[in-house]
Amino acid sequence: MSVSVVTPNLNMARHLDQTIKSVTDNLGSGDEYFVVDGGSIDGSLDVIRRHENHLTRWVSEPDHGYADALAKGFARARGEILCWINAGDVLLPGALDAAREALARTSADMIFGDDFYIDEDSRVISFSRGYVRDLRAAMLFGGWTPLQDACFWRRSLYEQVGGLNVGLKYAADYDLFLRMALVGHTAYVPLAFSAFRRHHGQKSIAGAPQYRIERRQVRAREIARAGDPLLGKLLNRVWQPVAVRWRVHVSQKRWARPDLVGRKIRDLPCRTYWPAAE
Repeated sequence: MSVSVVTPNLNMARHLDQTIKSVTDNLGSGDEYFVVDGGSIDGSLDVIRRHENHLTRWVSEPDHGYADALAKGFARARGEILCWINAGDVLLPGALDAAREALARTSADMIFGDDFYIDEDSRVISFSRGYVRDLRAAMLFGGWTPLQDACFWRRSLYEQVGGLNVGLKYAADYDLFLRMALVGHTAYVPLAFSAFRRHHGQKSIAGAPQYRIERRQVRAREIARAGDPLLGKLLNRVWQPVAVRWRVHVSQKRWARPDLVGRKIRDLPCRTYWPAAE
């Protein structure tokens, strides 16, 4: 199965080279890679041009936000599997082959896994386990979001739900994954596929209040549409938020990998990191 990867970028030249190289090192025969730049002025285009022989296509032009940039890339994609890696984040060695194998083995329409948080020097801050028992319920009633950089899905599912909602500026990832979880077969895969970088001026941190507002609106829309029995909806609205809070507590205690903190991410391949076993 071929994979199409999209990277949206805006003024992330400092980390863009590592992102692009992490993806191109993963590409196999028939895979595609699109870089969609929003009109950067920080040297990003020089970085992209250094790698353009390994890219399927790239473009640099003003857009209406990251969802719009991603939609441009996915509109050109022909791979059977889709994913995106934001500028600054990285795919771990072997990630795309592992995703291919997992989708085939599970017959899932979408898989979600684990990742690492890294600092601006590409050292591990923490390990993040993406496990939940029921992705649909955890998202719809608990407001939980899978680790975006560790998600892979079939293009047929993406097209079935109508793709990204480019009208959302902050929670387009939550909206897309929720709609796909509601209609597709999803499966958790206990592999760390990627690393999410914490960096100065990060939109996901600065825009957290706006993200919560959009997420609440998306959840309300889908809960109203859901065909669940009324009693089931009421029970889930009580139980799932508690389960998500418990999961956060567990992830900080039981699932932590303090032995990996400070390691260079380049030394960590795509594999299982919990339970702890080197």
